[in-house]
Amino acid sequence: MTEIPKIDRKSIPKTLQRRQSINGTFLIAPYLGHQAVFFGYALLWLVFLTFHRWNYLSPPQWYGLNNFVQLFNDQTFWLVVGNTFNFIAYYIPMVLILSILFAMGLSKLRYLTTFVALSFLVANVASGVSYSIVFTKLFSENGPINRFLWQSFGFTIPWFSEPQLAIFSIALMVTWKFIGYYGLIFLAGIQGIPKSLYEAAELDGANRRQKFFKITLPLLNPSMIMVIVMAITLSFGIFTEPYMITGGGPMRRTYTFMMFIYDNAFRRFTTTGPGYAATISILAAALSFSCIFAIRKIMERDVEMI
Repeated sequence: MTEIPKIDRKSIPKTLQRRQSINGTFLIAPYLGHQAVFFGYALLWLVFLTFHRWNYLSPPQWYGLNNFVQLFNDQTFWLVVGNTFNFIAYYIPMVLILSILFAMGLSKLRYLTTFVALSFLVANVASGVSYSIVFTKLFSENGPINRFLWQSFGFTIPWFSEPQLAIFSIALMVTWKFIGYYGLIFLAGIQGIPKSLYEAAELDGANRRQKFFKITLPLLNPSMIMVIVMAITLSFGIFTEPYMITGGGPMRRTYTFMMFIYDNAFRRFTTTGPGYAATISILAAALSFSCIFAIRKIMERDVEMI
């Protein structure tokens, strides 16, 4: 088999290199311009607002670090931090386990694999408002689930009126939405594992449990890290479900960062305003990035498939 020769950049004439650089810059210029306007400018304006007070009507006034001091002394901020990690404690284990099970089941199907995968992906593209209304009806006090429980077992569950159950219910709904999407990520990871590894393990007498925990799960580490990163990002940015279903209650235990930002930016702007909301968003992003950095440091492994 003929080996493809490697191209040495030093052997390419400088005029050709310059022409390639110009062409490459020209091709990515629209993307860079879009990012500069819709991300770079917005980020700079966000940072600017954290040091100012503004009520949308008068010019911004310098406020220094007072927004940060006020936020760290705000009990609502610490409540929201606790609520977010409480949601993560329910959501990430559920979505990881169910997505892996879905991916493993999908990998065993011989027929209708695409149909089943697309059926689960419908939930991912569904409107948050629409499925929140559907789940509100399903889990309501007189809804079909509680009617079934009462008729079969003689009790009902206060899905949205008990604080911990309310967080669990919202985590369950979001899990339902993302099982198909995350499951396909795990499916790609499973399909990338060489079958020779399982055959060698079978020759050594490994059972299904040993093959899963010694081969499948370790080699799914990149997919797992990706799903966890996406799940953490979602947990810090969730808004529609708690806003539509509980409004942040009961006892403000489903009050999220996005609801906190929304209230301060658009509902209490006369007392706090967008500067305070910008400060909340900066700290929420910092917490999210810190969690992602910690997870990657603790869990991420270099995976090599021979």
